[in-house]
Amino acid sequence: MAWMDALNKNMTDADVENVLLCFPHQPDSCLRAHRFLALKVAVYVLLLATILMTVFGNLLVIITISHFKQLHSPTNLIVLSLALVDCLLGCLIMPFSMVRWLERCWFLGDIFCKIHSSLDMTLSIVSILHLSLVSIDRYLAICEPLSYRMRMTNGTVAVCIAVIWLFSLTYSFGVVMSNANITGLENLSIFSSCVGNCALIYNKESGIILSFVAFFIPGTIMISLYLKIFCVVRQQAKVMSERVTVRRTSCETHIHSSEQREWKAAKTLGIIMGMFLLCWLPFFIVTLTDPFLNFSTPLDVFDALIWFGYLNSTFNPLVYGFFYPRFQRAFKIIITKYVLHLSNASHLVL
Repeated sequence: MAWMDALNKNMTDADVENVLLCFPHQPDSCLRAHRFLALKVAVYVLLLATILMTVFGNLLVIITISHFKQLHSPTNLIVLSLALVDCLLGCLIMPFSMVRWLERCWFLGDIFCKIHSSLDMTLSIVSILHLSLVSIDRYLAICEPLSYRMRMTNGTVAVCIAVIWLFSLTYSFGVVMSNANITGLENLSIFSSCVGNCALIYNKESGIILSFVAFFIPGTIMISLYLKIFCVVRQQAKVMSERVTVRRTSCETHIHSSEQREWKAAKTLGIIMGMFLLCWLPFFIVTLTDPFLNFSTPLDVFDALIWFGYLNSTFNPLVYGFFYPRFQRAFKIIITKYVLHLSNASHLVL
């Protein structure tokens, strides 16, 4: 191969002996990453901890919602499906992506590489679209409460979730299996055909479509709806405080309570949007712009941005589950009674 010939010309015999290959007995093998052992071990420990938090955090949400009938609602059905998606991402995608990043090698063959890349794209898109569905649900519940129960039934939510899955699977597997994402990149140096390569590269067209379909359009919907929710909550708190006609001390207490509710709503929405933007915005900006910059982003930077996106699945149980008091009580019952096997959990109620 051309890259191997160029490499051999610039290396001494001693250097050649120290070259790490993904498959040492294959002359067309990709180069294996040469990293300091201490750094590699530290990153492995950090990523393994992230994977475990993602899997068990979302698994706890799944068990909790499934166990308690009081939590069976359209909103929590979305949260349950979101937790299932994020748990699958932690089980099926993140471990293999971890090895691929740190070793710079793919050891499982081309077919599984395509399946992994397709599932990676599918689960990431499904997770993001679930967040958009949560924002729509919260908007209808807060801004249009009279029609909410008629619009957001369990059946309606189930249909929406099925559509999200069907769209994401069709789009992701269609793009990867047809090689539409790499059309026109075959002659570029970034496109390596060596054995052990499994980089998911996007050309200009696929990068633009993916960025808008999977992030910018859902993100715009989420930001718009949450801003509307915040404005409505703030307006309602103001109206309630103005209607108070009781004596001054009670009025002050009521106004203070309204201000607390307003601040809590603003803080919740701020956390939701902050986590979403922090995790996914850098990756999709690079995905959108990198093909126009001749793929100048280093591979380690690109992989790090992918993991920032994965972190959204790690944080989702914290934001959508642990943040709400009813979930906190349910988690306490599950952990105390079924994990720690303590009998005093029987007095705890939702």
